[in-house]
Amino acid sequence: MNWYRITRRANWRNLADVRVEFAHADVVGRRTVFNIHGNDYRLIARVNYRTRKVLVLYILTHADYNKGVWKQ
Repeated sequence: MNWYRITRRANWRNLADVRVEFAHADVVGRRTVFNIHGNDYRLIARVNYRTRKVLVLYILTHADYNKGVWKQ
């Protein structure tokens, strides 16, 4: 819920803006990967900075994230 609250009010223009709130956010291809819930989970989203919309694609455990199936 904390990620949702922050993201809902965000006005991100680029990854640097995202990292102000989520220091460990990374871009993988066209997706942004967030570490959430004490780094127990990965939330993978597509962030459209122009329209300020965020589409959640996956929420995975560390183990599932490391399998890499979400990259396909």
